[in-house]
Amino acid sequence: MNIIIPMAGMGKRMRPHTLTTPKPLIKIAGKPIVQRLCEEIAMVCGSDIDQIGFVIGDFGKEVEQSLIEIAQKLGAKGEIYYQREALGTAHAIMCAEPILHGNVIVAFADTLFEADFKLDTNQDCTIWTQEVENPSAFGVVKKNDDGTIHSFVEKPKTFVSNEAIIGIYYFNDGDKLKSELSYIIDNGIKTLGEFQLTDALQNMLDKKVRLTTSNVKQWLDCGNKNATVMTNSKILELKAKSESLISDDVVKQNSVIIEPCFVGKGVRLVNSVIGPYVSLEEGVEVKDSVVANSMVGSKTMIENAVINNSMLGCCAKFKGAKNDLSLGDYNEVNL
Repeated sequence: MNIIIPMAGMGKRMRPHTLTTPKPLIKIAGKPIVQRLCEEIAMVCGSDIDQIGFVIGDFGKEVEQSLIEIAQKLGAKGEIYYQREALGTAHAIMCAEPILHGNVIVAFADTLFEADFKLDTNQDCTIWTQEVENPSAFGVVKKNDDGTIHSFVEKPKTFVSNEAIIGIYYFNDGDKLKSELSYIIDNGIKTLGEFQLTDALQNMLDKKVRLTTSNVKQWLDCGNKNATVMTNSKILELKAKSESLISDDVVKQNSVIIEPCFVGKGVRLVNSVIGPYVSLEEGVEVKDSVVANSMVGSKTMIENAVINNSMLGCCAKFKGAKNDLSLGDYNEVNL
């Protein structure tokens, strides 16, 4: 099994946090989003992952090495591919053409999920979905009576289906997908000015390829600050049952941690209450403060504050007052 993860986008909705860190490498409960995505896919696959191709922009060698290491932790070989121009989802996948063969999963790196199914690799193509309350905000699938996919509808104005596409796709023949993507690109077939994966999928439907769905239990968005903080809380709740989330070397002086929380190495807490639903990355210092439902990057300092529903970057400093924050890396605020 190969996995292709297009992640070259600039993450504008997550600024200022993505000015210094690519969005898929922002940490959720102590692990980068893209690492958690790969781990969950591996669990659903139930088979060895051979190669993981990360399709990126100019993120730098340090980021590239981090991605290679994420693949290695899953026993896979990490490959780096570049999308130099934002030409759409079909184009992004084709940037990883060398590993587009055999069993392939394509997963876009701004989403996490919880699933309780095992992937059926005998299916031609399986699109992962979740039932949603407001399908008009999503791309949805319309199904035949036998449960196979009939068509795709983008943000339907009238109800056709509440089964939304979450951005993860399985193909049992990567070469067949490659052929369809090549046709889209070679013939200049664009939707909204870009080469789209959904157009290739529609071509497959027209050729009577059998497309099915698998429904996930939870679909967790990491598209903006509020959604990411919410996703962090959900992941903490899920992973507290199976992962050790609080480091053994945390220094606590007259302080309380209300779980579930992630507390990284070298964290120092003084006269503070942390939690629930808080992630403190390594080296964070919190003094005379209350922090709840928030994410705090490594080596950040918080003092004399009451913080909720907030996201603070790395090496930031905040002293002050009650706030709902989105503070980027290396910022300093004194109130």
